[in-house]
Amino acid sequence: MMIVKSLLVFILAGFCEIGGGYLVWLWAKEDKPFWYGIVGGIILAFYGVVATWQPAGFGRVYATYGGFFIALSLLWAWYVDGFKPDRYDIIGAIIALIGVGIIYYAPRS
Repeated sequence: MMIVKSLLVFILAGFCEIGGGYLVWLWAKEDKPFWYGIVGGIILAFYGVVATWQPAGFGRVYATYGGFFIALSLLWAWYVDGFKPDRYDIIGAIIALIGVGIIYYAPRS
């Protein structure tokens, strides 16, 4: 159950960072209203809090989150922006997730 909770926290952190960043992007680059940027900034700040919900230390959490960020960014772009990941995007994301799975979830003595 601890692994499931951890995965959900990484996914929530990803949605906060990517979603908040996306709102700031829309405000700054696509002339959306100012409140998009404000809400995006608040969501981005919440991302920083969500990451602290992981039981491991800062370095391991943020290293692992990087792999989740890669995969979630591609999924967000595909679903929200219509970007179609190619096989190299998918292979790279899978490699990143395998790597962070080893970093974060490997048994340690």
